[in-house]
Amino acid sequence: MHAIQDLADKQEHINTAARALKAMAHPLRLKILCVVGEEEVCVQDIVEIVGTSQSNVSQHLGIMRDKGVLQTRRDANRVYYRVADPRTLQLIVTLREVFCGIH
Repeated sequence: MHAIQDLADKQEHINTAARALKAMAHPLRLKILCVVGEEEVCVQDIVEIVGTSQSNVSQHLGIMRDKGVLQTRRDANRVYYRVADPRTLQLIVTLREVFCGIH
């Protein structure tokens, strides 16, 4: 029963996880997250690796940024993306290992 009460006390964490999972629940977004992984990657490199248009990638990056999955950093004319939350990063690392065979 104690574990169930602990779970009830963590509602905000559960809400955060649900928002992140919902934002990630798209094949292209998962592919982008597998590319970003534990790194900080510029938009141009993401576009080149995932193999779709910059406007399509930018749209999906924007969704994940708005949902708090990704953060950005601007350096001159380049925008770099990285995973915003260490817990989300842990999930992405696990997804990469399980589904992509990337360790």
